[in-house]
Amino acid sequence: MTNNLAKYLLPIITLFYLASCQPTGHQNAPNHQDSYTTTRSTTITLVQTSDAETIVTRKEVPVLCYHQIRNWTARDSKSAKDDICPVDRFKSQIKMLADSGYHSILPNQLFAYLTTGAPLPANPIMITLDDTDLDQFTIGRAELQKYNFKALYFIMTVSLGHRHYMTKAQVKQLSEEGNVIGSHTWDHKMVIRYKHDVNPKLDDWTVQVDGPTNTLEQLTGKKVEYFAYPYGLWNTSILPELKKHHFKAAFQLAEKRDSKEPLFTIRRIIGSGYWSASNLNHAIKKSFK
Repeated sequence: MTNNLAKYLLPIITLFYLASCQPTGHQNAPNHQDSYTTTRSTTITLVQTSDAETIVTRKEVPVLCYHQIRNWTARDSKSAKDDICPVDRFKSQIKMLADSGYHSILPNQLFAYLTTGAPLPANPIMITLDDTDLDQFTIGRAELQKYNFKALYFIMTVSLGHRHYMTKAQVKQLSEEGNVIGSHTWDHKMVIRYKHDVNPKLDDWTVQVDGPTNTLEQLTGKKVEYFAYPYGLWNTSILPELKKHHFKAAFQLAEKRDSKEPLFTIRRIIGSGYWSASNLNHAIKKSFK
C-alpha cells in the first residue's frame, strides 16, 4: 500500500474461522500455532475515509440542542427563555419528532456517515443536551425513552452532584442505558479564551478538557470522544488543540461549518422554548436542507 493510499484508507480486518472437525466435549484451548492453522480464510476490507471537501458535500443531519427543560418563571429573561424549554412544549416537540418518522442516531453513527458514507436510518436526527441540568434526567430522559430515542449528553463536570444538576450515578445510568456522554468542559469557560500554562492547575486545556475527560471516562468506563463548545463559540486556532486531546468531533451551534474542519464544527440548532412542535419541524427542514 502506498503512503498516499494509506492516508485515506482505513483497514478493517475481519477474520472468519471455519469450524474444525474435532470431537465435541471439553478441550484444551489451542496454542498460538493451532489458532493460526485453523484460520481458513482472511478477508481485508478497506473503507475510504473522506476528506473535508467530501464531508461538507454530504447532506447535513439535523442536530438539536436542549438546555433546561422546565417552565418559565418571572425571573427568566427574554433571551434565557430561548434556552429554557417548558415541559409541555418539550414533550410536544419530542412527540412531533416521533410522529414525523425521525429516528435518533448517536455520534458514532454520524461520524461514520460523514467520514465513510456509512448508511443511516431514514429521517435521522441527533438529540443533544448541554450543561448537566437535573431536568434532563428527570424529564428529558423519560420522554426520550417513551419513543425509544437515544441522546448525546454534554456534561459540565463542575456541576455534578450540585443542586439542580445530575449526580455521577445519574450520568453513569444514562451511559449504561445506551446514551452517549460527551464533554462540555469543567465550568463552561469559553474555549476561545483558553491558554496554556506550565502549571497544570492554571493550564486551561488541563483543567477544562483533560480533567473532565478523565472524570467522565472513569465514571462511565467509556471513551469520551465528543465535545461541545460552551456558548457554541469557537475559532480555527483551537481546532488543532481539540484533536491533540483525542476528540473525534466537536459541536457548535448554528454558525456555518468550517470548510477545512467540518467534523469539529458540526452544526446544531436549539430546541427553542418559544417554538411549538410545528415551529421546530419547520426550523429543522429550513436549517438542514
